[in-house]
Amino acid sequence: MGGEAGCAAAVGAEGRVKSLGLVFEDERKGCYSSGETVAGHVLLEASEPVALRALRLEAQGRATAAWGPSAGPRASASASALAVFSEVEYLNVRLSLREPPAGEGIILLQPGKHEFPFRFQLPSEPLVTSFTGKYGSIQYCVRAVLERPKVPDQSVKRELQVVSHVDVNTPALLTPVLKTQEKMVGCWFFTSGPVSLSAKIERKGYCNGEAIPIYAEIENCSSRLIVPKAAIFQTQTYLASGKTKTIRHMVANVRGNHIASGSTDTWNGKTLKIPPVTPSILDCCIIRVDYSLAVYIHIPGAKKLMLELPLVIGTIPYNGFGSRNSSIASQFSMDMSWLTLTLPEQPEAPPNYADVVSEEEFSRHIPSYPQPPNCEEEVCCPMFACIQEFRFQPPPLYAEVDPHPSDVEETQPVSFIL
Repeated sequence: MGGEAGCAAAVGAEGRVKSLGLVFEDERKGCYSSGETVAGHVLLEASEPVALRALRLEAQGRATAAWGPSAGPRASASASALAVFSEVEYLNVRLSLREPPAGEGIILLQPGKHEFPFRFQLPSEPLVTSFTGKYGSIQYCVRAVLERPKVPDQSVKRELQVVSHVDVNTPALLTPVLKTQEKMVGCWFFTSGPVSLSAKIERKGYCNGEAIPIYAEIENCSSRLIVPKAAIFQTQTYLASGKTKTIRHMVANVRGNHIASGSTDTWNGKTLKIPPVTPSILDCCIIRVDYSLAVYIHIPGAKKLMLELPLVIGTIPYNGFGSRNSSIASQFSMDMSWLTLTLPEQPEAPPNYADVVSEEEFSRHIPSYPQPPNCEEEVCCPMFACIQEFRFQPPPLYAEVDPHPSDVEETQPVSFIL
């Protein structure tokens, strides 16, 4: 048995793996979420017999924040004390795709193409959205590792894009955001007047590709020529070893018209489109990605007047009904409960007027019509329709008590005509 193992090891050392690949079952799937299944195949092509100890699959996901001298790949050991580093693990899965039988330490693969399927499920706990920034990243990957005797391990890795869905239809993200601010332009006693700004957006949550309608009122009581502007800012916050790094940059902007002294301007839904950006990351303890919509006024010779409205970039778009969906649906279902009544197969005809009005009452309201003129004795004028005043009483209101009870009591089922 020892001779056979040695021979196999020698063959494995000389054998060559022509290619090692990893493909997902659905290559068109852009991203995965918590609880979903990841499936695919590991493809191996050998030009010669290859000996291996094992073929395993690893799926890992972690958030990392780091900066400082030793954060780079060529950092020296003396600078390690100055490094700032923090890490959080979100995914750790290990699967064995091929291992030797019990009592044997090596598997011999024949030349040719080999395919090893794999399948695993992501944790049901929320996973943080994939992200790469200047001082940290949130990355998920799937790696196939080929362990071979007397030869370094071979591996192939594929990145796994993960998204944590943010529904903008939640009540917190459907509330309008409004702010107002005023600034006195000038210095010391030489003031030229105030500039006031009010800005509003209809809701707090939006998705990529949406256009945000901006409502604003600008009043320029100063002596300067001012320019209103609006922009979307992304703020990245990294936390590691009790320290914080913050990066802020503009991702989209729009500009309004100049406003002269003593004039006002109004934005009635001026739009600013959201470009493709990373959704808001609010559930990671070391990396956070926030957004804000800033409406500001450029004032020559003075600090700009700015209003920042909080903004959340989600993944599930606005459905048009908002947070009232559930309450309206419940009320609607209650109000529509009458639909459960059984409809009659043959609806009854409405009652005849003569059946609900007695002859005595009918004769009491018969009008006396004048006799028509004799057309033979005098020239007749053209005949016109003469509509008498309506003198009949309307049908009586529905009542459960019969005003004309009969001797024979009849019992009939009551049905509603819908």
